Amino acid sequence: MATPAPTPAPSTGPVAIVCVGMAGSGKTTFMQRLVSHLYTHPDPTVREPAVPKAGTAAAPPYILNLDPAVHHVPFTPNIDIRDSVNYKEVMKQFNLGPNGGILTSLNLFSTKIDQVISLLEKRTAPPEPVAPPEQSTVEFMTNTGKTTPSAQAAQQVKHILVDTPGQIEVFVWSASGEILLSSLASTFPTVIAYVIDTPRTTSTSTFMSNMLYACSILYKTKLPMILVFNKTDVQDAEFAKEWMTDFEAFQDALRKEEDSGEGSAVGGGSGYMGSLLNSMSLVLDEFYKHLSVVGVSSMTGEVSDGPPGMTAIQSQMCAAALATPSDAPPLFRNNIPADTGSVGHR
Repeated sequence: MATPAPTPAPSTGPVAIVCVGMAGSGKTTFMQRLVSHLYTHPDPTVREPAVPKAGTAAAPPYILNLDPAVHHVPFTPNIDIRDSVNYKEVMKQFNLGPNGGILTSLNLFSTKIDQVISLLEKRTAPPEPVAPPEQSTVEFMTNTGKTTPSAQAAQQVKHILVDTPGQIEVFVWSASGEILLSSLASTFPTVIAYVIDTPRTTSTSTFMSNMLYACSILYKTKLPMILVFNKTDVQDAEFAKEWMTDFEAFQDALRKEEDSGEGSAVGGGSGYMGSLLNSMSLVLDEFYKHLSVVGVSSMTGEVSDGPPGMTAIQSQMCAAALATPSDAPPLFRNNIPADTGSVGHR
């Protein structure tokens, strides 16, 4: 975006960011880039890296990994589904395939969601003030003991990051995925980051497929959503932003595909497919108005517009998650508590 969305003060409470997207879209790499950014930029209103004061430390993000089949993640999760569920043993014991193993692993993990939420509430609660040590009569009379350092209080977590399985349908459309997401969203202000593989959306048909999937997730979860066009170091995302804001530009691109014979294997912009894509672009026009869109390269950390670096994305996510009922789209107003500042500590 040209200018970052206004962000609330960092003390308004923790924000949960759930990364979803098609397999291969770069969710985990985006998570790694976001994690490294939050370690140095805990406050979304400040673009410059934070320099901790003496005796203090910036609150790191709290990370959840919900992909039981991943071999390696480029960050250290605080809660890892692999520590609770053995994916390969689940497949062997229940005679399941890869997708069935992931789904069953999520089902087993969701039975412990109360423990997960309890851990998150403890880490996001404001730290209790540490009372200074009491002085003895001798110390008071001799003016000693005042410089004794007090114990450092635990830092309050400001960001909760959730990495989901690459099989997006296993998480979004399953009962366990709904339990995990609804439990998180009912406890903390939550925003969904829908990560899109930009080089794979240059054709009108694949672009519209991604938009329809994002629309279905938005209306199923009824949570604020940000579209993250990833891999902009390979393909700039300006074409997608133009298609979302200018219907005629999408029509022109569709017409060019039809004339040149390009497009997907199902026909690209010709015949029935062209008519369907034209109609769907008009239907989704209202859907586009309620979305924040940003292009980013997870490899370099560069954002295609707005402030440099990941601060623009961080600001938009926090603003979307902490929106009040009055400034939220009508779809979300019933899902946002009136007091977003205390939602994380109920």
